[in-house]
Amino acid sequence: MTDLPPLFLSRNRVLHGLTPNDLTKRVTAGSLVRVRHGVYTDGQVWKGLKPWEQYRLRVQAAAETFEKPTFFARHSAASVWGNPTIGPNHPVQALTMKNDGGRSRAGVSRHFAAPAGLMVVRREGLLVTGRIRTVLDLAAYTPFTEAAAPLDHVLRPDRTLRLPAVTKAELEAGIGSVYSAAAGRRVLTAVAFADPMSGSAEESYSRALIHVAGFEAPVLQQAIHDEAGLVGYTDFCWKQARVVGEFDGVEKYVKPEYLKGRTSSQSVVEEKKRESAPGFNVVRWDWADLMEPGKLERKLAAAGVPRRRTRSAVFDAQTRP
Repeated sequence: MTDLPPLFLSRNRVLHGLTPNDLTKRVTAGSLVRVRHGVYTDGQVWKGLKPWEQYRLRVQAAAETFEKPTFFARHSAASVWGNPTIGPNHPVQALTMKNDGGRSRAGVSRHFAAPAGLMVVRREGLLVTGRIRTVLDLAAYTPFTEAAAPLDHVLRPDRTLRLPAVTKAELEAGIGSVYSAAAGRRVLTAVAFADPMSGSAEESYSRALIHVAGFEAPVLQQAIHDEAGLVGYTDFCWKQARVVGEFDGVEKYVKPEYLKGRTSSQSVVEEKKRESAPGFNVVRWDWADLMEPGKLERKLAAAGVPRRRTRSAVFDAQTRP
């Protein structure tokens, strides 16, 4: 189970000899933080959590306050499956079997799902949509650029959580009659684009932005050599244009799944070697660049990355109704 800090429910305050005023004082002092109405956790621990860990705790907090069993879906189910998603401040998301257009209440967005054929599983004590349904829902109902990361992720084995890789055939079979024709087309487009060679959510999001901007598809994890032998593997490479793209993120120097058996120092040394790879123009970007509309596109264009279509055609394709 995900290592989450314990939650404190205000309805249990009497058991701890606390009054509502005591809770207010502790929140003001920072020793407690309110995760949602009536649910608190340790303030210092909360500050140390990553945004996706805070979101996962909000999902847990919502489950603690619901009287009836709740089926979590989309970003919330993905957080339980350990599947990366893009974008901050997503609401907690759950399913409703009432086809009334869905509704949002108390910080939870509810989406209609037909009960026929719906399969949910219990994971970490919560009822969530299955792994395939979860990523297909994200492909159907989030922007194309955000759908790439969760799809790329499930195409690779998740060794941390001991989950096997999913095949594209399994993803396509999971579409069935669940989605409208338009949503089904979005899912198929996203699945066709998915690539298990993408090394992280950051690389997946970058790759999707590169595609939408109309650039030629880069080769992922391209081996670079010099006279002495292997220099390393690049995140992105346009070999004919002699351009290498590298996403800069702290996690690639500390997380085991990114280090691939190397030490952090070895990873840094390899990246410095790639920077000096003879004959290649190296372009680097980070999350801030990805969050600023058009910035990655401008960097790649300035570096000479070739496009598969003109900029005007890209604009037309993005804005055509």
